[in-house]
Amino acid sequence: MKIDRKKLFITLFILFILLPLGLITEYSAWGEWDNEVYKKMIGFIPKGIAEAKTITPLIPDYGEGSIIIYYLSAIIGSIIIYLTLFTILKLKKSKNETD
Repeated sequence: MKIDRKKLFITLFILFILLPLGLITEYSAWGEWDNEVYKKMIGFIPKGIAEAKTITPLIPDYGEGSIIIYYLSAIIGSIIIYLTLFTILKLKKSKNETD
């Protein structure tokens, strides 16, 4: 499967430009809720969420509203996803070549 890198980078560029739109809403991002939001939205806090340990973000001050931190997080996350998929595809390709 051949990936058109130009289209991929154009799509990523557009997504990066739209990234700050999440900062102008009064609501928190999906999945970044604290227990009170769950209680307000569904009327209770699910057992697994209530017993979950707090996750410390890899980038300090994430969620504080800084556009630079959001962009940095998006870039790092995109690189991690790209490298993971690239590695999986390379491993799959080398396995197919040896068969």
